[in-house]
Amino acid sequence: MFGLVLLVKTAAANAQLPDFTPLVESASPAVVNISTKQKAPAPGANPHFPDLEGLPPIFREFFERSIPEMPHGRQQPDAQSLGSGFIISNDGYVLTNNHVVADADEIIVRLPDRSEMEATLVGADPRTDVALLKLDASGLPTVKLGKSSSLKAGEWVLAIGSPFGFDHTVTAGIVSATGRNLPNESYVPFIQTDVAINPGNSGGPLFNLQGEVVGINSQIFTRSGGFMGLSFAIPIDIAMDVADQLRTDGKVSRGWLGVVIQDVNRGLAESFGLERPAGALVAQVLDGGPAAKGGLRVGDVILSVDGSNIDMSADLPHLIGTIKPDSEAKLGIVRDGDRQTLIVRIGAMPEEGERVATSESTEKSSNRLGVKVSELTAEQKSSLDLPGGVVITEVMNGPAAMIGLRPGDVITHLANQAIDTASTFARVAEQLPKNRSVSMRVLRQGRASFITFKLAE
Repeated sequence: MFGLVLLVKTAAANAQLPDFTPLVESASPAVVNISTKQKAPAPGANPHFPDLEGLPPIFREFFERSIPEMPHGRQQPDAQSLGSGFIISNDGYVLTNNHVVADADEIIVRLPDRSEMEATLVGADPRTDVALLKLDASGLPTVKLGKSSSLKAGEWVLAIGSPFGFDHTVTAGIVSATGRNLPNESYVPFIQTDVAINPGNSGGPLFNLQGEVVGINSQIFTRSGGFMGLSFAIPIDIAMDVADQLRTDGKVSRGWLGVVIQDVNRGLAESFGLERPAGALVAQVLDGGPAAKGGLRVGDVILSVDGSNIDMSADLPHLIGTIKPDSEAKLGIVRDGDRQTLIVRIGAMPEEGERVATSESTEKSSNRLGVKVSELTAEQKSSLDLPGGVVITEVMNGPAAMIGLRPGDVITHLANQAIDTASTFARVAEQLPKNRSVSMRVLRQGRASFITFKLAE
């Protein structure tokens, strides 16, 4: 009797599982394999992949470990990269990842019928990792496009791609989370899934049960180079906005506020009169930027943009990025414990490599330590019960990173000298001795400790 009940329950559970067969049959013809070629580098150089520099750090580390050095003096073959993509229009436009085609001299698209065509790169956007290709063809099969904004955690999703070169591999899972922010990826609120994704799936489509593309598979979190249950896809709403701009303008423009921000922890929330930790704390306002012109100040906490709440500081960049430059945005802020509304005219994101002026009075940097710091606001001094000090706004490569300093840490003493302002910090840091232990007093989340380090330069 027990065995019969178990069989009935198992049959009922299986009956509720989705059948992906019709979806795969209808969608597969529009999913393509992408390979690239790059001219061979000089003898003695490492071949890697042509798009290695464009890969996310997680993938780059895997390939650097797994691809051996070529013997010195041997001629290296043209490098090749394998990825995936999908056709979005019957006249030959194809979407994929930027890191799949970055630095390629030749892009080859293989269709499901095994025919191959050379593609033209229409444009790419490294910030969102989206690239748009064009095939000289017509009457091609296309995918159906959905709305990623309607996705919810727990929904079934399916991926089709070419992991490790195995064409049209199908994997399925569920949406684990939406709006996921990853380190160094400020402009993409990723879709997190547990769909099995591996190198070669990059650029391939993520489908919902209606057979609509809701994302582009882009990254995985891994410690081994393989799938570990954490996959991330670019929402199709964002990808299509990028594709439309690349098709019409050849480049992507996005909104820019001109601030350096940090998360609001429990202590800061209490000091600013917030009910809970939320929002983006303005640690720096860039001179001449939209925020400075709009009246935003250091110490303001941004809680909303045009009615959309800011729960974590990482929510702010991609919300601002979706606003067209020269448009007005309504910012809900807390200043000196009072809620206010500011109307700010959003600027255009500076091009890669373009320098942005910073305020020397509020921020100083030290190349010797590899940090940028900003002076404490009156509210921060009061909440931490400090007469002065500086807060770290950015940690770059250097001694600071090696000893584990983080943005948000407060430095009160350096080399046995009290640090009251950013100028004092810069002056003391410049005079630090070489190859001698130097002490530093740091507050992290309200807890103070001394650490020591040496400058070996």
